[in-house]
Amino acid sequence: MPDDSSFYLKPLKYLSGRLDRLIQNRLWIKVLLGLALGIVCGFLLGPEIGFLSPETVGVITAWLALPGQLFLALIQMIVVPLVIASVVLGLAANRDPGALRKIGLAALTFILLTTAIGTATGIGLGQLIQPGQRIDSAALSETIDVTGTDRVAARGFPSVEEVPEKVINLFPKNPMESMVSGEMLQVILFAAILGFALISIPPKQAQPLFDLLSALQEVSMRVVSWAMHLAPVAVFGLITRLVANMGLEVLTGMLMYVLTVLLGLLILGFLYLLIARLVAGIQIRYFLSEIRELLLLAFSTSSSAAVMPLTLKLTENSFHVKPGIARFLVPLGATINMTGTALYQGVATVFLAQVFQIELSFMNYVFVVTMAIAASVGSPATPGAGIVILSMVLEGVGIPAAGVALLLGVDRILDMCRTAINVLGDVVMCCVTDRFIADEDLAGDMQVDSPEEAAANP
Repeated sequence: MPDDSSFYLKPLKYLSGRLDRLIQNRLWIKVLLGLALGIVCGFLLGPEIGFLSPETVGVITAWLALPGQLFLALIQMIVVPLVIASVVLGLAANRDPGALRKIGLAALTFILLTTAIGTATGIGLGQLIQPGQRIDSAALSETIDVTGTDRVAARGFPSVEEVPEKVINLFPKNPMESMVSGEMLQVILFAAILGFALISIPPKQAQPLFDLLSALQEVSMRVVSWAMHLAPVAVFGLITRLVANMGLEVLTGMLMYVLTVLLGLLILGFLYLLIARLVAGIQIRYFLSEIRELLLLAFSTSSSAAVMPLTLKLTENSFHVKPGIARFLVPLGATINMTGTALYQGVATVFLAQVFQIELSFMNYVFVVTMAIAASVGSPATPGAGIVILSMVLEGVGIPAAGVALLLGVDRILDMCRTAINVLGDVVMCCVTDRFIADEDLAGDMQVDSPEEAAANP
């Protein structure tokens, strides 16, 4: 290794052994089995059968959902340190600021375009299929009073004089406060500034902090692996509580909305495959065969961050993406590349506007696209983040945020599906960026050894 890059970094992909073992044990099959059993158990406990009183069902399902709450807590607890360590170490994989600028510009262009396409696709499908017009409001009346909710005032775009303040607020004045509140865009900016500062000083001085971040990354992955073991039981408990408390009739009333979102996600998936074939030059059959297990695990966990090590390993080993690109873009993409979530927000906004009988103008739709892009960039890569972002989008166009309660019943299943599309987008983004970044542009790449190579070449 060159002298100025003599410090040792353990790539994130070498920390994925525990997740590999979970895949070999067919974790995704266990999760799907937990999903099916949860629906059956929820039906038996639900109002359709009526074996138990609602109070007893509430107690039982609260305890059944405990593993699921613990799973969500573990993922949400560890995502901030994992993202910080991964972004900084990803930047350290390439010490050339010019190359980082090219990689970042290419990735940002890809993310903005695909997120805008995803949101517009969701809005278009919502207008075409009209899922809100087909909903059985009577079946949902016990969940939320859709007729008695007053419309809130639309916030719209910020004024010109507010834009500088909005830009300044993107930079964390107190990084610890941003970490505590889960403001992921501020956390990423802090990690990027820290990473750029570290690669600009002599490696010998940066070595202690890199060692600390490498250890933090490995500890984070250990916590993620613990959470993964809870995934099947977590899904069973959460789905059981969902079906038991809401009933199959309510979920059936949301079927057209669910099908609209799933159709949009399939269109996005096809678009990504088309980009991988035409732009990155990867055969679709090979691409699907290699990425299948990753998508199934992403579907099972509903977290882009949880499968980040496997995403990195796949992009480097199977699709031969340059390490300087993959190690920078995978943690970045897991946090800000949320095309599936953006599409979901587009469909949900149109759906709730139809339920509340609110007419949205063209500028409202432009605002939805803009907000979906901005909010997705700053959202955490953890389960349930999409529903929080949606509340912000609804508030901006004057749709009552209480309408989110209509979507909670089916959000878990849709969250699993859109996470798989988000992860697919991360892989395609890496492959496309790799195609446009020449080898000579990455001449400053650090030669990062595997643990075995490091032991053989001290």
